[in-house]
Amino acid sequence: MRATASIDKSVLVALCIVLLIHCLQLKASADDARPGPEQPVLSEERLAPVADIVRDAISWREIPGAVVVVGTSQKVVFRKAFGFSSIVPSKQPMKEDTIFDIASLTKVVATTTAVMQLVEQGRLRLEDPVARYWPEFGTGGKADITVRELLTHYSGLRPDLDPGRGGSGYDMAIRLITGERPVAPPGTRFIYSDINFEALGELVRRVSGEPLDAYCEENIFNPLGMKSTAFNPPRSWRDRIAPTERRGGIMLRGEVQDPTACKMGGVAGHAGLFSSADDLALFARMLLNRGALEGRRILSPLSVEKMTSPQSPPGKTALRGLGWDIDSPFSSSRGELYPVGSYGHTGFTGTSLWIDPASGTFIIILTNRVHPNGGGNAVPLRSKIATAVAAALTPEADARIISSGQPLTGRSELINSYRTGGLRNGRVLTGIDTLEAEDFAPLNGLRIGLITNHTGIDSGGRRTIDLLSRAPGVKLTAIFSPEHGLSGTEDEHSGTEVSRDKATGLPVYSLYGKTLRPTREMLDGLDALVFDIQDDGVRFYTYVTTMGYAMEAAAGKGIAFYVLDRPDPISGAIVQGPVMDDDLRSFTGYFPLPLRHGMTVGELAGMFNSENKMGLRLQVIRMSGYKRSDWYDETGLRWVDPSPNIRTLEEATLYPAVAMAEGANVSVGRGTGTPFELLGAPWVDARTLADYLNNRRIQGVRFMPADFTPSEGRFKEEVCHGVQIILVDRDAFDAGEMGVEIVSALHHLFPKEFLVDKTVDLLGQRAILDRIKEGSDPRAISLQWDERLDKFRDLRAKYLLY
Repeated sequence: MRATASIDKSVLVALCIVLLIHCLQLKASADDARPGPEQPVLSEERLAPVADIVRDAISWREIPGAVVVVGTSQKVVFRKAFGFSSIVPSKQPMKEDTIFDIASLTKVVATTTAVMQLVEQGRLRLEDPVARYWPEFGTGGKADITVRELLTHYSGLRPDLDPGRGGSGYDMAIRLITGERPVAPPGTRFIYSDINFEALGELVRRVSGEPLDAYCEENIFNPLGMKSTAFNPPRSWRDRIAPTERRGGIMLRGEVQDPTACKMGGVAGHAGLFSSADDLALFARMLLNRGALEGRRILSPLSVEKMTSPQSPPGKTALRGLGWDIDSPFSSSRGELYPVGSYGHTGFTGTSLWIDPASGTFIIILTNRVHPNGGGNAVPLRSKIATAVAAALTPEADARIISSGQPLTGRSELINSYRTGGLRNGRVLTGIDTLEAEDFAPLNGLRIGLITNHTGIDSGGRRTIDLLSRAPGVKLTAIFSPEHGLSGTEDEHSGTEVSRDKATGLPVYSLYGKTLRPTREMLDGLDALVFDIQDDGVRFYTYVTTMGYAMEAAAGKGIAFYVLDRPDPISGAIVQGPVMDDDLRSFTGYFPLPLRHGMTVGELAGMFNSENKMGLRLQVIRMSGYKRSDWYDETGLRWVDPSPNIRTLEEATLYPAVAMAEGANVSVGRGTGTPFELLGAPWVDARTLADYLNNRRIQGVRFMPADFTPSEGRFKEEVCHGVQIILVDRDAFDAGEMGVEIVSALHHLFPKEFLVDKTVDLLGQRAILDRIKEGSDPRAISLQWDERLDKFRDLRAKYLLY
């Protein structure tokens, strides 16, 4: 008995030792997982420059006042109020406990946190389509948009609902959201969109069964002790709230400034929250402590890590977490020294929150920069304060940042972290390939005329001319060529109206110059016209006009028309830019199309025939293996320059934007080795233009100062100064927005030299030219064409073949 008891006791002691060692290991692992033991990484004395930065911003009238709080995971180190909370109707000093309309900070403090809590509970999945939880959302091309894409702003939805459309009320806003259509395919383009978070706020309501404000109060604000945070704050808080701007002649104070959130009753996923710097400090400390604060857990450590680490689609230049900004055009609040691994968000009213897990620090800057007249600018202030705080960190904190491995510049982050997206390696067969496979049966017994040029080849590189001239049962009797001639090498019309094709001896009639459409005499004896030309997917590319004119001629003659279909080389899934005014129809504008129409020539032919009531006997020989989202380099087809000055897919992509300015007195690089990658004139200041355009943060492109001398065309043999345009991300690139940005920049910087009125035909809308001349912001101008673009998408949908 004693021996047995002795053995049992020794075993027990051994087990206790093992358990003790295991517990110590677990503690060590937990310590390693934390930002590190609390060390004096900041001191109020070292943060003295912050006060000078804020006072300068106030003296420069960038802001009326501010509250700034800087802290660590454990405590607040710096907390000061500056200037005035109110200027009008009377001056009131800013106080440290002032409550602010925090605008888009609502997205991360309330909505993102609520969504992640529901994800933790298994009630939401990031990869699920939103329509799984909200079926009505799936209409209008939104069926595939996921919860993740809403959180990262890669849904393809536009920036916001139209303020004046549809009346007021939360339910009305939800109906407008269900009626929205994406302006870009989901997952392809970063568009910072309030609609994304308006939808997420509704998603929280549907999944949790509670309105967003009630859910957040119960599950976020109350548990964290955020006693000065609420949607629609009570009137008892009014004296503590900083006013924003006037609405209807009344200064807003405690009523949300955002127009859409106001119409939604003050509770929305994108804006509407009011809070103080002290409350936001509690929230920031919770995140730095990986989801918990003083024993109250709001999120799991893994949720915090996931939503604050890169979640953008691979290969994109705007780096976002789930809700949080990491490195995008809006991340200037990071300053110059905080690493890219830090994260944060800003609000339109002048608020910001930035957090750096590596050093364990946070910065809260609350201003009402829109007070009293909607102006002000908090962007420089945010960047300067973040830089000053990072510079004030102790060497120990600096070492933690450096050892984290996070780069200090966004460009390094892009190079090191982005993976190359998976391009498709398709095997597309064009219309002529399909016709060959059918042994030319649709044309059997017909005498035909062929409208083509050098792009009319099959997948083996053989000319459509030669294939049809030898096709059994087909009699090819005439050839018609568009602008640039049969060879595609003529940048200007040669003056020859009729020539001969050397290989077949057939007559070649030019449809550019004096004769733009086949005459009745040219069509005598023909049973059909066949069209086989590679289009560029752009409204003013004249091959489409030639097709339209030829269709009219064929209809007038009573003969059939066949289109051998080919891809839209710059993606048939993307529709962008202004829809042309109907009275601007011309050879560079056959039909009221948007800048990028996202249609194949076969689909356009169907639209032209029906909408123009031609009554044409039209048949489209379709492609096989084609996906609507294909860019040309994903089709497996060999590239052929569609015209002399479009020599690469990159130039084809830039062409619609750059050419919008070409009607005026600028060179777009014709007569150089890189047309449409250059833009300038002898009177342009290259550095000024490049800096201005880069500061506009135009998605998908960068601009470098450049000098070039065209060997032909406008400014032949003259030195032009301007920009070289580098296409960084073709999926993020919006040709319509960039075109307007370029025209606006030239008009703004060089108003005496730039002949802006001459851009109207290629801009396509007189109203856009008027807004440019008024000095309107190009981003606001781009919203002007959304309604007509939506109507075009509805029209386009009736004629899509793929």
